[in-house]
Formats: sequence, structure tokens, C-alpha cells
Amino acid sequence: MQTSTSHSSSFSNEDSEHDHYDSRSASFSSLPSLPRVPGLTVHPNQLNHLSSALSQCITTLTGHTSYIFSLTLAGKYLYTGSSDNEIRVWKRNPFSYEADEESLADNVVAVGKTAVKSLVVLANQLFSAHQDCKIRIWKIKAQEPFKNIKYEKVATLPTLGDRTKKLLNPNNQVEIRRHKKCTWVHHVDTVSGIALSQDQSLLYSVSWDRTLKIWQTSDFKCLESVTNAHDDAINAIAVSYDGYVYTGSADKKIKVWKKLPGDKKHTLVNTLEKHISGINALALSPDGLLLYSGACDRSILVWEKSCDDDSMELLGALRGHTKAILCLATVDDLIFSGSADKTVRVWRRVEGSYVCLAVLEGHQGPVKCLTAAADAYYPHNSMPSSNYLVYSGSLDCDIRVWQVLVSN
Repeated sequence: MQTSTSHSSSFSNEDSEHDHYDSRSASFSSLPSLPRVPGLTVHPNQLNHLSSALSQCITTLTGHTSYIFSLTLAGKYLYTGSSDNEIRVWKRNPFSYEADEESLADNVVAVGKTAVKSLVVLANQLFSAHQDCKIRIWKIKAQEPFKNIKYEKVATLPTLGDRTKKLLNPNNQVEIRRHKKCTWVHHVDTVSGIALSQDQSLLYSVSWDRTLKIWQTSDFKCLESVTNAHDDAINAIAVSYDGYVYTGSADKKIKVWKKLPGDKKHTLVNTLEKHISGINALALSPDGLLLYSGACDRSILVWEKSCDDDSMELLGALRGHTKAILCLATVDDLIFSGSADKTVRVWRRVEGSYVCLAVLEGHQGPVKCLTAAADAYYPHNSMPSSNYLVYSGSLDCDIRVWQVLVSN
């Protein structure tokens, strides 16, 4: 199966990114889109000549009592995190929910201290990024049966050992506010995103404190911290199979980082500046050659990477959402976008152009997080089509599971 997932930088929670979208989202409807960037969508009359899709909401997962901020797929399971500090686990197969309602009452993995902003899974370990500036690692102690899955917190980043070693050397101290210092391994504001390298040896984290940090997954040591990686809060990160790291920020910029041959640290190799408001989401095509960026300007920009160097060409914009783009996911030649306008849009890349196949409506609040996968559960019919499952988390506190059938 193929899968893919996904304010200001002041240290005040009142100014933080999307935690208050329920009361502030109306303000984003007045933000301009990007008129100077050519659109990539085709005329609706051409739709039947290119592709078509059928979509439906299969089920709604309820249990969280507050905003859904993060979700990720891992094997047979879906993990979700919310602002009520909970991490929950669900069966990935949507057709098993009705028959298994009792087990859903026992699906709380952990209850932390602050909102869960991002989740990734590595083998039998679950990494969670939090609003309290920490990254936590949970060991998945058992996989089956569903009711008996056990989780144990094994570490918090930065680890005590890492902090102690750095504390002994004054050169490891950095100033985070006037008259206040800490070691460079600390995030000092919300950890907004985490991502794994292709070989899973490195964990990348970004934060509203404007830093990019790189951790070793074998011993959880912080290897590197890029201070002031952006001029404002960093909201999104994406890592390609060939080692390029993309960060998107409220400063309207996307920065591209790479560890060059022979270097010990990552270097800034490109800065992409076309959005006219803060960037909230990034996603890469499966081959890593296309980057999609979503922002408060209501547009999804499409960037193509050169095969010869680090340059990237802006191909154009996908338009249709009426409010800020909050999340993105890709599978095969499909792009899924979630917005403050409470909808999920399904886009398809067809011969260098793009078409919006479907608009998924049903959430009662902004769609904050998305993941998608090729569907192995839906009963296939004789029609030549590809089937996908889309999982969307919203500030309405619900997770919806959508079935999307795309004609070949």
C-alpha cells in the first residue's frame, strides 16, 4: 500500500497558528489569493475527458473531545492527536468500526500535558510532537488483539542525558529571550511538525521558535539545530527520499535544506518566495520531484525540482478553496487538500495539468490534518477504477473516513 502524510512566532499562545480557528477563521476569507500565479486547473467541461471520481464518507470517528491536530497511518492502525492532549488509535479498516464499537472506548494511547501537533511511527515506536515544546517517544508493546495493545513512554526529547552533556559546556548555551538562556537542543515553543528521513535514521523537527532540529533515532541524540532557520514560526516540514528537507513558515517562505557531500551540517540550498501569506502545509509527490505548498492565501502552489541542481520552478497554483489551506497529502498522482473552509478537495495530475475531482463536504469546522492511502478494504467492482481512503481531522473534533473511487 502507498501512503503519505503532513500566526506569528511570538511565544504567546494567543497568537499561535490554528489553535483558535474556530473563532478566527472568518478573517481568512478576506485574504487575497495569488492572481499573478497562473492557475493549473482545467476547465470543468474538460473533466469527463480527463478523469472522474466518486466519493462518500464511510464513517465518522468520534471520541476526541477537542480539536484534531494530527494523524498518521501505520500498518493496520490510524493514530490521532488532539488539543485535549490525547493520542488515540483506531483500526485502519473503516468497515470494522460498527462491529467493534466496544473496543473504541479503550483506544486511548496516552494522555499528555499539552496539544499533540504531529505524529510519526517508526517500527514499534510512536513519536509525538507537542505544544509544550517536547517530543515524546512511545513504545508499542503489543500489536494484537486491538484491545490489548499497550504503549509505554520511553523517552522525551531532548533526553536528560543529552541536556546534561550540553549543559556542561557554556558554548552550548543560546539566548532564547532577554536574560534567559538554554542549551541548543531545546525547542522553546510549540513543536509544529516532525518527519523521518528516508532511511529512518533521522528525525526532523520544526517549531514556532523558528528552528529546525535533527535527531538520531537510534539513541535520540540531537545532532544539529538550525537557529533562526526562518524569520517567523515554522509550520510545516517535508523530507524527500534523496535528503532534501523543505520547511514552510509564517514568514511566507519555503526553505530547502540539504547535507552536502563532506559536510557535517545541513546547508540552505534554496528559498522559495511566491506565497503572499503564511505557509501552513507542505507535501511531496511520491517521486519527490513535485512540491505542493498550501498557505493562508487560499492557493496551493506547485513546484518542480530540477534534476540537475537545487533549483525549483513554480509551475502554477491550484485554486478552489475559499479560505486558508491547512493541510496536504499525496498518494500516486492525487493531491488532497484540507482547508479552513471545512472541505477537503481531491486533485489529480493529468499530463502536466490538474483537475479537481471532488469536494468532500461534511466537517463542521476547519480541516486541520489529512492522510490518505490506496484502499485495500473496499469491495471492488468490475469498473476500471482506483480506490483510495482519505482520513481527515477537523476542529469539529471528528475524524472522517472518505472513500474516493477514481476512474482509470
